[in-house]
Amino acid sequence: MWRLEAARIIAGLARMVHDIGLAEELAQDALVAALEQWPESGVPDNPGAWLMAVGKRRAIDRIRRQRRYEDKLAEIGRDTESQAPPEIDVPDDEHIEDDVLRLVFTACHPVLSTQARAALTLRMLGGLTTDEIARAFLTSEPTVAQRIVRAKRTLSDAGVPFEVPEGPDRAARLSSVLEVVYLIFNEGYTATSGDDWVRTDLCQEALRLGRILAGLAPEEPEVHGLVALMEIQASRTRARTGPSGEPVPILDQDRGRWDRLLIHRGFAALLRAKAIGEPPGPYVLQAAIAACHAQAPAPEDTDWTQIASLYGILASVAPSPVVDLNRAVAAGMAHGPAEGLAVADKLADEPSLRGYHLLPSVRGDLLARLGRAAEARAQFERAAELTRNAAERKILLDRAAKAGEGEGNR
Repeated sequence: MWRLEAARIIAGLARMVHDIGLAEELAQDALVAALEQWPESGVPDNPGAWLMAVGKRRAIDRIRRQRRYEDKLAEIGRDTESQAPPEIDVPDDEHIEDDVLRLVFTACHPVLSTQARAALTLRMLGGLTTDEIARAFLTSEPTVAQRIVRAKRTLSDAGVPFEVPEGPDRAARLSSVLEVVYLIFNEGYTATSGDDWVRTDLCQEALRLGRILAGLAPEEPEVHGLVALMEIQASRTRARTGPSGEPVPILDQDRGRWDRLLIHRGFAALLRAKAIGEPPGPYVLQAAIAACHAQAPAPEDTDWTQIASLYGILASVAPSPVVDLNRAVAAGMAHGPAEGLAVADKLADEPSLRGYHLLPSVRGDLLARLGRAAEARAQFERAAELTRNAAERKILLDRAAKAGEGEGNR
């Protein structure tokens, strides 16, 4: 119940007190009250409303104490200036959804680091505990706690308003929000470290946040594009690992294990994004690429020419070395490994990819398909050195060994 209600409660209280750190404390106080009272009184019919009511009372008490303190200071200081106290802005149910959207934009404010935004979002909007966030990102609980504390302090010190931005600032801030949600999803979809290849709990949390955001901002095509992308990618979860938890590449997956309901939901979200009528953004384009894979009943039916074309458009809309690396894969499948390798080779000196294990992994695959076994083996070994995920490292070393066998049989 707390997972479901935390975002609404914190958001409603934040509008009252104009401080998300204090709002979270008040919400936690309400949760403690529930833990103390419900075992004796029973769970109320509307537990979310009960928690909100308790949180409101605590907030009003806090505001009144603060005002009495300020009045006493004014009296001691012989401040004769009189002014009527401002009214307390108590949220009602009609404003709650707007408040949640304000909380999203505040927790994902660009003044925070990406890691801090992700941790704060999971805490404020996901209702996750510090321990749960630490386990999700395979880091220590004190580290996550410090990030969250610093993030709240930074927002307070910077005077970040609790509001939904408008005008030109909205697009930039929305991009930050979507980046955080997709970062959470990707960490679950392909874990960057640890023994597990997939962490389903993070994927589900990102999907939940994305769906909430789509409901709060229905006229934003990129929000629907991100939801479509995550739904379609999540549909492959059951097929992405083998019996021992080893990664299974998309071309080797049993497509009968793909979740058709998630695929249909992804297609519906993609259609909603296109119906808005704006030029496709990065998430809409990535969702369209994912849809090409989902539409193919078998790997050989994949429209790689269309995928390569979409990556070309994506490279012009949102240029990045990672997009170019994916374009190299698509070009290699659509037009042959030599063309794909030509694209990948241009990235060899890219500083941002110097420690990125997928660059040598992609080059190794293309070199192996060209029969250049010794070079392929060296690339797979390099990729295995760079990855921090144990399951992926084993796959890469196996591929290096197979390339070595091919080299010996020449």
